[in-house]
Amino acid sequence: MSARVRAPQLRGRGWLNTGGRELGPADLRGRIVLLDFWTFCCINCLHVLDELRPLEEKYADVLVVIGVHSPKFEHEKDPDALVAAVERYGVHHPVLDDPELDMWQQYAAKAWPTLAVIDPEGYVVATMAGEGHAEGLTRLIDDLIATHEAKGTLRRGDGPYVPPAEPETALRFPGKAVVLDGGNLLVSDSARHSLVELAPDGETPVRRIGSGVRGRADGPAGSAGFSEPQGLCLLPAHAAEVAGYDLVVADTVNHLLRGVKLATGEVVTVAGTGRQWRSTADDHAHDALSVDLSSPWDLAWYDGRVVIAMAGIHQLWWFDPIKRTAGMYAGTTVEALRDGPLAEAWMAQPSGLSVSADGTRLWVADSETSAVRYVENGVLGTAVGQGLFDFGHVDGPAERALLQHPLGVCALPDGSVLIADTYNGAVRRFDPGTGQVSTVADGLAEPSDLVLTADGDVLVVESAAHRLTRLAPGVLSAAGAVTVDGPRHKLERKPTDVAAGEVTLDVVFTPAPGQKLDDTFGPSTRLVVSASPPELLLEGAGTTTYLSRRLVVNGEVAQGVLQVTAQAATCDADVEHAACHLTRQDWGVPVRVTDGGATRVPLVLRGLDA
Repeated sequence: MSARVRAPQLRGRGWLNTGGRELGPADLRGRIVLLDFWTFCCINCLHVLDELRPLEEKYADVLVVIGVHSPKFEHEKDPDALVAAVERYGVHHPVLDDPELDMWQQYAAKAWPTLAVIDPEGYVVATMAGEGHAEGLTRLIDDLIATHEAKGTLRRGDGPYVPPAEPETALRFPGKAVVLDGGNLLVSDSARHSLVELAPDGETPVRRIGSGVRGRADGPAGSAGFSEPQGLCLLPAHAAEVAGYDLVVADTVNHLLRGVKLATGEVVTVAGTGRQWRSTADDHAHDALSVDLSSPWDLAWYDGRVVIAMAGIHQLWWFDPIKRTAGMYAGTTVEALRDGPLAEAWMAQPSGLSVSADGTRLWVADSETSAVRYVENGVLGTAVGQGLFDFGHVDGPAERALLQHPLGVCALPDGSVLIADTYNGAVRRFDPGTGQVSTVADGLAEPSDLVLTADGDVLVVESAAHRLTRLAPGVLSAAGAVTVDGPRHKLERKPTDVAAGEVTLDVVFTPAPGQKLDDTFGPSTRLVVSASPPELLLEGAGTTTYLSRRLVVNGEVAQGVLQVTAQAATCDADVEHAACHLTRQDWGVPVRVTDGGATRVPLVLRGLDA
């Protein structure tokens, strides 16, 4: 029997949502504690926040959830940015600011997100990476309640969460915007779960569509419910007439597309089941209301359909409002940067879309690779950006330029594209004619989108400042831009030393308590392996149904990244009407090829033993 592991004491730069109080062992003893190691750029981390909400409500008197913020990007280390993110995403539990990843290392986290469960006596009893753990956590918490109530070590009562003051602004963390006929603007007011129509000045509210509280209800403007809506797409007149609505909304946290009749503000669900996508992708057309979506973040009318930036699974999808069908458009669900034919390309949390004036090119803000990509002639290319771990604020030739987690793009009539360079607080411009990147505005608060008005003005959705900001006309010309040679950042993660030649990749999976592997509809597990650069692997890339894989590592390649995606299907054991579950996790594992390196690489898909 393995020794019990005492949970390290929580220490960091500061605490949020505690009323200014630091939480120590005495505050947590007797409670079940769930640590959520997250970073606010990460879509999988945002999924986990939503998965935890029902658990926090159900077990409010025994469970304390603590978010341990473990940043990836430089911007995420800014304490003010963290305060904004905690409000933006409705985090209603204490958060520890861990900018140097000290707690991340002490708890041996290796991926975003990672969860750790601590029992009422202060021992770590479970760790798990990725999302999709709500069912397993429910069973584990029930077991801990029963055990520690019997031992007398469980303490019930109110938790340490202290809500911050409610702010007063017209908008709260707006996400995306579109210009309506007549010049008014429609903005997704994400943190208030609604849409707001503004006058052409970008300031004066005209009406609100949505109840203003988190929900999922169709109906009239005043009672319809959204959950953190983002992208907006006006349909062409011919499509709107057949569809019966004028606007499509990416209802991000509901995993839905919603249609809006602008004349009345009535809202109707047009795509998605409301369940988060956890299956395999195919290129077939499906009934739009029968498919599961995953955090749709932006929308654009391109190639006769609505293209969806499906941030949650690193793909583009399409939706046809006339045929009422939907399907996969680009990407494999592997989170990385690789160009090529649409079905083979890799993306990483695409979050912004814009179509060139001539309709031939679809620009894509690929946020986690800090890149601007484009779709043209059935191929995905990269204009600016170098990968998951390279970012900064550097202008100049596109092959050297760096961005930091851009969320929006706006195609200009001259063929160039503006970039909402979100974590640099800047608007950048890429000119395909010269191949140059420049900075046209900076000092902005997390710009998340840009819109071009009929008069040629550009409005920036300045999300963390809760407003729209108009750019000065002169900055859009080459003469008005500046060249910034700012910092370059490379996320350095300690590589795993591996031997050249045969290496075994093992993904360790333990079903949650009360569950068993489910092979009712085929193999219960799936493993996808690839490498960057591809030459790193001589053998072993591809897809199999086993969680162990023989790899052959190329001794001529000094280092690289193994891209691993694993999933396992489970169902409830020994119960009538058993529920089914799917656990999935993506890893990017940096490796260094050395003499004497490891011949086995273990990864934990779900580890319910500490």
